[in-house]
Amino acid sequence: MGLGDFIQKQFLDIIQWTEATDDVLAWRFPTADMEIQQGAELTVRESQVALFVDQGRVADRFGPGQYRLHTRNLPVLSDLRHWDKKFESPFKSEVYFFSTRLRLGQTWGTPQPVTVRDKEFGAVRVRAFGVYSFRITNAVRFFLQTSGTRPSYLLAELEGPLRAALGSSLAQHMGTSGVPFIDMASQQTALAAGVRDHARSQFETLGLELESVQIQSLSLPEELQQRLDERISMGMVGDLERYTQYQAARAIPIAAANPGGVAGAAVGIGAGVALGQTMTTAVTRSQKPVPAAADAPPSAAAPSIVSETVVCGRCQARLEQRTRFCPDCGTQLG
Repeated sequence: MGLGDFIQKQFLDIIQWTEATDDVLAWRFPTADMEIQQGAELTVRESQVALFVDQGRVADRFGPGQYRLHTRNLPVLSDLRHWDKKFESPFKSEVYFFSTRLRLGQTWGTPQPVTVRDKEFGAVRVRAFGVYSFRITNAVRFFLQTSGTRPSYLLAELEGPLRAALGSSLAQHMGTSGVPFIDMASQQTALAAGVRDHARSQFETLGLELESVQIQSLSLPEELQQRLDERISMGMVGDLERYTQYQAARAIPIAAANPGGVAGAAVGIGAGVALGQTMTTAVTRSQKPVPAAADAPPSAAAPSIVSETVVCGRCQARLEQRTRFCPDCGTQLG
């Protein structure tokens, strides 16, 4: 070992982390082949926490501030190293820094649609997208459960598990809320609060706190969205004839670009309008009340036959006027 290496080893006395990038959640101070001397200065900035780890065991925790490292202010490490018996040596422990500041604008979504039961549409598959924010609140738990002893732990490594936790929480909350999909857009704030409440416990097991969840969009897969659009459109149609005319007018530009042009389109439009009129007439007739039997107009009575008698002017015989000649004398009757 050269003199320079010896001096560097013996006089490592400033320990700090300046967080040069935004994507690092945990960072191990490089102490390989170095010794932290008694009286070294540890600087922990606001929004940071430092841990001393001795042979894989968490020894001491330091919040924001400046510290002079002595056996008297490292009780756990001193006990592990038997410094309570006045034996002192350079620190061989590793120092880990953790960023505890709030991580804003983290995006999340459901890579696959979540199937939930809807009281109006039955089983539907829903997609959701939004943002969330979190922070490290328990550095010891985060070290033991998540980051471990690696030199650094990046934010990107944590995104997958956190998004999965939010997706499963969304499915649980939507399955129990009973809110139909068509009303979810107006209740996104309440839905996001429910997702946050369901996911908080999963974040806490990793040493994190879920600060906020926002849902920016809710959607159905394309084929289900088309069915919903059709249902909404039919609910908006009040006059079938006018609706058919409207559809025919919309078809003119499309038909004009096809073989046959507007002339061919006119035939289709006429057929469409006629169909609309037929449907309207059928619907109108079906909606007219059938008159009751008491209200029905009386049927026309069959004409009655009135018999008339005549007297023959010649023989004075009384006859019914059913023949043209008197059967007694042959006189023509009037």
